[in-house]
Amino acid sequence: MEFPARRLLPAVAAAALLMLSACTSSGGGGSAASSAQAGGAAASPTVVNDLQTDYENTVKAVLPSIVQINAENSLGTGIVYDTKGDIVTNAHVVGTATSFQVLLSDQSNALAATLVASYPANDLAVIKLTKPPAKLTPAVFGDTSQVSVGQIVLAMGSPLGLSSSVTQGIVSATGRTVSEAKSEENPQGTTIPNMVQTSAAINPGNSGGALVNLSNQVIGVNTLAAVSNSESGAQAPGIGFAIPSSSVTNLADQMIKYGKVVDSGRAALGVTVRTVLVTNSNGSQTSGAGVVSVTSGGPADKGGIQSGDVITKLADTPIDSSQALSTALATLKPGQQVTVTYLRDGASRTAKVTLGTLS
Repeated sequence: MEFPARRLLPAVAAAALLMLSACTSSGGGGSAASSAQAGGAAASPTVVNDLQTDYENTVKAVLPSIVQINAENSLGTGIVYDTKGDIVTNAHVVGTATSFQVLLSDQSNALAATLVASYPANDLAVIKLTKPPAKLTPAVFGDTSQVSVGQIVLAMGSPLGLSSSVTQGIVSATGRTVSEAKSEENPQGTTIPNMVQTSAAINPGNSGGALVNLSNQVIGVNTLAAVSNSESGAQAPGIGFAIPSSSVTNLADQMIKYGKVVDSGRAALGVTVRTVLVTNSNGSQTSGAGVVSVTSGGPADKGGIQSGDVITKLADTPIDSSQALSTALATLKPGQQVTVTYLRDGASRTAKVTLGTLS
């Protein structure tokens, strides 16, 4: 169900009205007070109308680039990337499917699309329309480095299947490292660095949609909302996250050109891990990232780390779980040399490792 939007008075206008009200009540001459009050009455609607016009113009400019995607077992949103029919979305929207039905913002009939590539490590994917229409409206992607806290943004997508829906908020923070839950296509879960945090509502179905500034630019791909209760899965209102546009364009360009991501720019240790609890030689217990398998010829393999070892520290960062290892790696770059502290047969060891690139 859709609800009518409330038009909120901007903070600037509200502050102006408060100041004018104070001038009126504190005296200083009836004519001056009347003049200030008249000025306030004239200025306030102008500010409100200007902001509303900005909202409406941005919606008109960007919404034609937003599509609804129906996969085998999921429904989500995508963003038209180019005139050739490429559409960027989340990897968890496409899941394991390879064919899709896409509903453009101005059409009632769904169009067929196929998978170009999926990169679960950053929760991004690209699909392509089988027969793209003659006129597609690609979105304009902005410069993530110019995104600032407090910036007004709109989230566009298909929450709960309500296509072409828009919510509004601000950029609450930048540079967040956020972890997603494990999934069928990504058993270890996903840790995504440098995400944009927003207060704009991001609901189920918004995934893969656009976080847009009032310059009509996509500054991020809406991906998930924070969870306030891990057991119930209840969302935390006003805390959502979007993959920054710089990462989106970099990875999407690679997927379109090569059919896969060839250079993620993200560090990798070359291990598959799970959280374990082990007993040390002194009888105490330690939790860490237990190595399940090691990539042959990879960084960990070259450093002498083996299956069965338990990683407890990466550089100066303590590691007490598989998720902690993913988060620590998300802050590092390929080619960096780090010290890995690990347990083998209850004894602590270290290895110098040169990090590789996450594939």
